[in-house]
Amino acid sequence: MREIIFDTETTGLDPKTGDRMVEIGCIEMIGRVETGRTFHAYFNPDRGMPPEAERVHGLSAAFLATKPRFAETADELLEFLGDSALVAHNAGFDFGFLNNELELLGRAPISLDRMVDTVALARKKHPGAKLSLDALCTRYGIDRSHRVKHGALLDAELLAQVYVELTGGRQIGLGLAPADSDAGLAAQPTTNAPWHRPSADKPRREPRPHVASPEELERHRAFIAGIAEAIWTR
Repeated sequence: MREIIFDTETTGLDPKTGDRMVEIGCIEMIGRVETGRTFHAYFNPDRGMPPEAERVHGLSAAFLATKPRFAETADELLEFLGDSALVAHNAGFDFGFLNNELELLGRAPISLDRMVDTVALARKKHPGAKLSLDALCTRYGIDRSHRVKHGALLDAELLAQVYVELTGGRQIGLGLAPADSDAGLAAQPTTNAPWHRPSADKPRREPRPHVASPEELERHRAFIAGIAEAIWTR
């Protein structure tokens, strides 16, 4: 299954009040393994950068003024996203800004049915715990020492590792599940499969003996008696 892990940086918190997306970073995963394909772009928002937002991601208005506008990159981005599930941390925020940019161009918004929110996954798996990306990296031992400021592609790379941990870790492909897992129980067939209940038309094999026979015990005693200077005779 193909999934896109993505993150955005913006000029503020609310696209409905004029805030714009200024950066997006996307990581392609297939079967929960990174393929190495990425998409990364900065956008000129055609507006100033509030100081509080610049302190978060370090993107100045002067830097962004030299970048293309979203309209110039939209087709390339949408081609990369395809029809895959889109995974983000606090995904409603990122979807809101991405869809706002599309709507400003008169393009159809991306369906929320494709949204996977890692905050919701983390809340279910670790109720009551801190749910920030930093906190989850710490919990799972993911190195974020190179993360001085927020950056869309860097945060997507960290989130990809967190997402794997939240959804079962690297060994999920083995098909193992906790004994009380509803998913694991649901996956088991309820028919009279051989592993589940012996079929009436199959011969039943007698259980193998798991104790030594008298002859084996006698040979063992003879072997022990032949050991010279055994420490248990001292």
